[in-house]
Amino acid sequence: MSEGGGDTIAALATAPGRAGIAVIRLSGPAALGAVKALTSRIPASRRMSRALLRDPRDGEALDDAMVVVFPGPASFTGEDVAELHLHGGRAVIDGVLGALLSLPGVRPADPGEFTRRAFLNDRLDLTAAEAVLDLVDAETAAQRRQALRQASGGLAGIYEGWRAALVLSMARLEAWIDFPDEDLPTDVLEGVTGDLGGLAEALERHLADAGRGERLREGLRMAIVGPPNAGKSSLLNWLANRDVAIVSATAGTTREVLEVYLDIGGYPATVADTAGLRESADSVEREGVRRALARAEDADLRLVVVDWSAGGVDRETVARWLDGDAIAIANKIDRGGNPPDPWIAVSVTTGQGLDALMRRIGTELEARMAVREAPTLTRARHRHAAEEALDGVRRARDALRAGVPLELPAEDLRLAARTLGRITGKVDVEELLDVIFREFCLGK
Repeated sequence: MSEGGGDTIAALATAPGRAGIAVIRLSGPAALGAVKALTSRIPASRRMSRALLRDPRDGEALDDAMVVVFPGPASFTGEDVAELHLHGGRAVIDGVLGALLSLPGVRPADPGEFTRRAFLNDRLDLTAAEAVLDLVDAETAAQRRQALRQASGGLAGIYEGWRAALVLSMARLEAWIDFPDEDLPTDVLEGVTGDLGGLAEALERHLADAGRGERLREGLRMAIVGPPNAGKSSLLNWLANRDVAIVSATAGTTREVLEVYLDIGGYPATVADTAGLRESADSVEREGVRRALARAEDADLRLVVVDWSAGGVDRETVARWLDGDAIAIANKIDRGGNPPDPWIAVSVTTGQGLDALMRRIGTELEARMAVREAPTLTRARHRHAAEEALDGVRRARDALRAGVPLELPAEDLRLAARTLGRITGKVDVEELLDVIFREFCLGK
């Protein structure tokens, strides 16, 4: 039965504006009736049909369109769904939407309401619903792959498997608590303790991913830092393949933090050009340096740029940034100099060394965002819930080893299972009873 409510929603499913094709989607009990009101018939299910759309209020022709219907529950939302594929002009879209919204029981959809109804009708779990948005927002190949993996249920399958294991362990503990006179296997508690140890290790491995999934979804934060007039803005312009920053021979030109979004080998990154790091009496430049330092501290990867032709490195200025999260770049080598490792020798002016620099940046991005075949965490809420579940599993395991009353570890497991259920949106309080009676055949 539908959980979406008694009304039918309608909305433009494609981007607004002039286009070759626009798609209007409907979902709800009046969806098929709305199609009939505009076309005088309901086409065959799941087959695209050509139809002349007319305004049911006055019979005016609105568009020569293609129509397809998906009767529920075998649809995206689990309800009756219809799609009208129109010519993408504004007048056509407005006319058809106006006609649909004039029908009884049809209203404009709220943001995300189609996906919300799919979740409420058990067509999607929460992680898959989030993946729908990630697919829409994906701008690189790696983001697309991650979103598709999650949308197909890979992440939900992991969490539901762990939750099922917790429910089984809970059931066994509850059996010992509630049915002490039953002839239960004596090694049950030892088995539960071992199972919890294995589950804790699996959760630990899942969490020890260095934030790869979140970074891939949001994009790696990179900052170009270094002394004034080292070529930082020129490097940003080269990376962006356009003039983003002002380039001048005058030191201290960059005052604000300038950002540009890049797709590097399929991995997303936001690169920021920052003010040159130096002491200054100019209050505006001092503020720029403060912001540069803050952005450098916050960056996942820093590109430390110096003018090698100026006589080497101002070690005091750049040394604090040369760590495992930095790439050392010796610029202006066309003017002389032979920098040692780990410096990458480049000349933004002539292009020397820039291909090698891009390969290094790509390697660093892949190392920080490449996702294994197993689905990984993609949101802070997933990580927080998994950490809470791990704490509960550890407490329950340690309590069983210590021989405390079984009610305490049973409650920890109940909380851990509920926490994992929050990730996918599936929390079933009746599930425990089903497992108890199926597993132990109690009440015979």
